[in-house]
Amino acid sequence: MRNTTRHLFLAFVIVALAAISSGTAAAVTVTPHVPPVQSITPSDGAVVGIAHPVTVRFAAPVADRAGVERSVTVGTQAGSFSWNGDSELVWHPTGFLPANTTVTVKAGTARTQFSTGGGTTADADMSAHTFTVYVPGEAPRVIPASMGKPGRETPVGTFPVMEKFRTITFDSRTIGIPLSDPEGYLLTGEFAERLTSGGVFVHSAPWSVDQQGYSNVSHGCINLPPDDAQWYYNNVSVGDPVTVHW
Repeated sequence: MRNTTRHLFLAFVIVALAAISSGTAAAVTVTPHVPPVQSITPSDGAVVGIAHPVTVRFAAPVADRAGVERSVTVGTQAGSFSWNGDSELVWHPTGFLPANTTVTVKAGTARTQFSTGGGTTADADMSAHTFTVYVPGEAPRVIPASMGKPGRETPVGTFPVMEKFRTITFDSRTIGIPLSDPEGYLLTGEFAERLTSGGVFVHSAPWSVDQQGYSNVSHGCINLPPDDAQWYYNNVSVGDPVTVHW
């Protein structure tokens, strides 16, 4: 019996080697191990802006990142991936998502759907001191603005709106400026949209109205006149893009 088993094993090895040498061996497909999905953002049924990223949080650290990335699809849209730690994957769309569209997200065996809004975009020109808002179907609204002053310049790039606040407290200590410093401040802001985790916002700024449209005097935020800031707040969605440039 042992000799028979040994002969069968040797025969299998010979056949396998022959197949490899002749180029007829079948490819081996390895399915990546995808840990259970804890959550997907945007959540099922959410309506978001056209630049909103998709965040997938896994219940355990991911070892095979490349394999897990291949398991994630967001509609038919092209995009790129980044990781926040070992268990949070972020997908960023290439360009913008189509407006007024339902998007299906698949991550392993998890599946969810969200919808996009009308596609409001904004362009912040730091040289012209303008903030131009494009609402589909309407004429562009060109708003005088004041951005970050020298040494505190507003960052350049395209930023999806992260959060919206009807009122918010602005505290200079969050960007490293003590209240005792001549540059320090602690005040209530209105009609604010967060652009970065570092504290850059678009917001109403009645204290800099005289500079808006003429010079950049803020600590990095995009200052707008109160009435225009309220209008933008009412027309922008979380996930809509703001492009900042010179």
